[in-house]
Amino acid sequence: MVPDTKTVESLVEIITHEVLAAIVEQQERARLPEGAQCKYECADKLCVRTCFDRTGQVVDAGAERLSSTLGVIPENLELARMIDHTLLKPDATQDQIAQLCFEARKYGFASVCVNPTWVELCAKLLEGSPVKVCTVIGFPLGATPPEVKAFETQNALDHGATEIDMVINIGALKARDLELVARDIRGVVAASHSRGAIVKVILEAVLLTDEEKTIACLLSKEAGADFVKTSTGFASGGATVHDVALMRRTVGPEMGVKAAGGVRTYEDAEKMIQAGATRIGASAGVKILQGPTSAQTPAPAPTAPAARNY
Repeated sequence: MVPDTKTVESLVEIITHEVLAAIVEQQERARLPEGAQCKYECADKLCVRTCFDRTGQVVDAGAERLSSTLGVIPENLELARMIDHTLLKPDATQDQIAQLCFEARKYGFASVCVNPTWVELCAKLLEGSPVKVCTVIGFPLGATPPEVKAFETQNALDHGATEIDMVINIGALKARDLELVARDIRGVVAASHSRGAIVKVILEAVLLTDEEKTIACLLSKEAGADFVKTSTGFASGGATVHDVALMRRTVGPEMGVKAAGGVRTYEDAEKMIQAGATRIGASAGVKILQGPTSAQTPAPAPTAPAARNY
């Protein structure tokens, strides 16, 4: 049977990805510290390298423009199970958090996403339900040290969090201090994965160039994060179709992409899913599930497959 064009193109991209990563590794190996081990990820004409010593500490990181893109849009997942039902307002009250958890149970959302102070309450209210408890780390600026983020993560896990959304060190990324960014992400991932929790890395895409978004995605992938996420919802802009598509191309089909910030309607969610999102962060989850706001009746909502950690 002759393979179709899309299959051939996908295979070519995979082979190109692996070959270019091998070339970068060969070129860099000579100058690495003795005993260091490095990981390479390439996408959108860019390769990112992160090197670790025997103890797992980041000792070097860099980026070079070399490679091509790789990625697909997943399908088939019920819309509610793709939504993190979110309440991150600083003035949120206990009653509002309880209402959030009630709605999450009723509609079957993937998780509730709350500030760390509410994690223990949510864990109690959602006990026995499939709804996860998600919290935010280094939120919303991302400017706390890696050690603080790791401690904050451990504290949240101790109180019942099962999903962690962390904000990267945006200033370090823009200054190309990639070693700090990699260490930042890796510390949260190590703390989370040791307890079976998943990690979503928030890029705050509105503050980044496309190249910086790509680098952040690749560093997140190398560090073993489960998702990359567009936004905190507290900056000057939120999720865009362009950013979701770029992030999906960069991380490939096996990693999650979360669109957050400004996703308020069924149509907004539909566009993000079509662009490659496998999770939606929204405070308007109930409204989204009520369906289209236009007079026209569209096709059923796009869905995504339940992959490894989606």
